[in-house]
Amino acid sequence: MAPTVLTEVQGSVAHASAQAAQRRAQREAALGAVPEWDLSHLYSSMDAPAFRDDMERVGKLARDFAGRYKGRLTALAESPDASRQLHEAVAGYEALDDIMGKLMSYAGLVYSGDTTDPKRAKFYGDAQERITAVSTDLLFFVLELNRVPDAVLDEAAATVPLNHYKPWLDDVRKEKPHQLDDKLEQLFHEKSVTGRSAWNRLFDETIASLRFKVGDQELTLEPTLNKLQDADGKVRKAGAEALANVFSQHMRTFALITNTLAKDKDIQDRWRGFTDVAQSRHLANRVEPEVVEALVSAVRAAYPRLSHRYYRLKASWFGKTELNFWDRNAPLPKVEQRTIPWEEARDTVLGAYGTFSPEMARIAKRFFDERWIDAPVRPGKAPGAFAHPTVPSSHPYVLVNYQGKPRDVMTLAHELGHGVHQVLAAPNGALMAPTPLTLAETASVFGEMLTFRRLLDATTSPLQRKAMLASKVEDMINTVVRQIAFYSFERKLHEERKNGELTAEAISDLWMSVQAESLGPAIRLGPGYETYWTYIPHFIHSPFYVYAYAFGDCLVNSLYGVYERSADGFQERYFALLSAGGTKHHSELLAPFGLDARDPAFWQIGLGLIERMIAELEDMG
Repeated sequence: MAPTVLTEVQGSVAHASAQAAQRRAQREAALGAVPEWDLSHLYSSMDAPAFRDDMERVGKLARDFAGRYKGRLTALAESPDASRQLHEAVAGYEALDDIMGKLMSYAGLVYSGDTTDPKRAKFYGDAQERITAVSTDLLFFVLELNRVPDAVLDEAAATVPLNHYKPWLDDVRKEKPHQLDDKLEQLFHEKSVTGRSAWNRLFDETIASLRFKVGDQELTLEPTLNKLQDADGKVRKAGAEALANVFSQHMRTFALITNTLAKDKDIQDRWRGFTDVAQSRHLANRVEPEVVEALVSAVRAAYPRLSHRYYRLKASWFGKTELNFWDRNAPLPKVEQRTIPWEEARDTVLGAYGTFSPEMARIAKRFFDERWIDAPVRPGKAPGAFAHPTVPSSHPYVLVNYQGKPRDVMTLAHELGHGVHQVLAAPNGALMAPTPLTLAETASVFGEMLTFRRLLDATTSPLQRKAMLASKVEDMINTVVRQIAFYSFERKLHEERKNGELTAEAISDLWMSVQAESLGPAIRLGPGYETYWTYIPHFIHSPFYVYAYAFGDCLVNSLYGVYERSADGFQERYFALLSAGGTKHHSELLAPFGLDARDPAFWQIGLGLIERMIAELEDMG
């Protein structure tokens, strides 16, 4: 290449890079100061003496605990002082669970901050191995508890002080039919480090390392997905094509991960006597399979009234009969798009929470004031968003990838709802604070609804109101319709995997079949979309988790209807629901609101709200 031409090319590249840097600087300036979390509330650093000391201490305590109780639980349960002695044992087990949870919470949060950093990856991997080894010494405890005769344990748990742990003991009992002998349980437990956990880690590190070329930018996953909400259709298309291009290059890896984990689950399910691919998830969620089936059937029957109807309407707004898949979440035409600064997002969410309950806002405010939130988009950072409860002796942390879009504000409201829920449930202790996934989405979706209603009530422009309603309907469709489609996809995939390994093309065919059914004829699922199953982390980390989102959204729609009809006393009942953690069944927690998820008509309440919002949009033209 001639020197002059080379100079021109170099100048062009430098100019493009300068423009990209300028755009990044403008976006960052528009967002304002975006906080990073302070993990020193757990440990000061990866090489902190306190972390090392706690790891060594919990190992010794676990060995001592096993030496004291292993092989003795039935005798303790049959002793005259059974309630006190078993309470002491369970309390000791819970204390160990809290220490181990703190150690792994810190390691996991550090790792999620940059999953591509070899030092962090090693730290996380080493911590996982050591905690697995420690917890192996404690495996006997739950197994032996389940060998105590039912009548004997029930009698002990009916009196003080063991009755405090009765909800946990009842949950442990539900696992009994699927419990294996001690050696097999130990083998499954120890092999998890080189099995499921290792494949999960491979997925996370692969996703975090991907780079997508969009115009003159090379982006990680989150900013690229963000392009699908850009006001410019060309940008949306470029983002979609970049995603499909990179996903297709890694299809073999994602197919291998998916096949391996589906087979791993099938093996465990067969050994444990689960007869349905989702049965273990239903058991973990403490929800009856028929309740889930009623939800799934109701949502699938509503596809034509919800997603098909809405996307047909949205296509008409763009002057089309069909939308390309990259336009599914596009902002409405002729609606001003702006970057929402972080401080405005914070004030909006806290204001919405405070209108409902000053106490709710006070708890949420701590996340901002005490740096419990990590919000910037960074290379290597875990994509998406989550609220990690850590352990009751500490406090939760929230991770978001904030980019100033209206949906980012809703995501912040969502994750803070989780955080408030986790704070309120923490006094139940490490064993009973965790909430089954079916109710775990209640506070998060309710927080979104509060925020949406506050923004909508403050909007006077008809066009802005229409845009907000449309955005909310899309969020609800993504939460209800899309997640049930995800659940249907998982069911098909895990059933098919029993017949042999699936090619990437076969997995893509399953994906396209459920997407076409759920989204309807107004969305054109063109070339490239068949690869989009690859990046969904729930399929890898938590099989069949996804229906919990639809459960939570429909539940919150019903709850919010109760709130609007009768606000008096609602906040107290709502806080009682959140504060219960994992101590009560969903039927018991919903009864004070006059709701029953076992009634098939229950789901129509939540779906009906979405229908009414779509009808309102149709009336707007």
